Amino acid sequence: MWTYERRLEFPVKICKADPNAAQAIISQLGGPNGELGASLRYLNQRYSMTDRAVAGTLTDIGTEELAHMEMIGAIVHQLTRNLTMEQIEKSPFAAYFVDHTAGVWPSAASGMAFSSATFQCLGDPIADLMEDMAAEQKARVTYDNILRLVDDPEVREPIKFLREREIVHFQRFGECLRRVTEAMDSKNFYAVNPSFDK
Repeated sequence: MWTYERRLEFPVKICKADPNAAQAIISQLGGPNGELGASLRYLNQRYSMTDRAVAGTLTDIGTEELAHMEMIGAIVHQLTRNLTMEQIEKSPFAAYFVDHTAGVWPSAASGMAFSSATFQCLGDPIADLMEDMAAEQKARVTYDNILRLVDDPEVREPIKFLREREIVHFQRFGECLRRVTEAMDSKNFYAVNPSFDK
């Protein structure tokens, strides 16, 4: 059970329409390193996580990723709500516009639709946490790339906030991985897997 506050985690107030920025930023909604995949990854991995404190962290971060989806949706909406047909026609956003008009729909910047095939849930604590750490770094790199492409401070500030949160999540998953591996080391997990090695 969550309590939802009707406000964004970081304010998004964009005045200037920009279809090029929208086309790039939509990737952080439904792209291969986006917030939708991150949220689903963590909120599903928590069920098989053996350490309850780590499962709690997965829940916390997975829930925060939902808030990040909300921010990305607000950014894309605000960048596209007042577009002229001339702006659309002269931008890569035109292909998106044909299928979705200015609706916010999860896809990558390349136009590929969101797919759950972009993330994994194995039920193995080490494998899942390693994937989570890598996912946070890939999302950070995507935000780095967006910041290289976008000049508008009204867009850059919320993107910088989201980038910082990826770094914090990476650190928290690193703490979780240390906690899980220390517990497994005490059971000699790496030396022998009792189900295979007799």
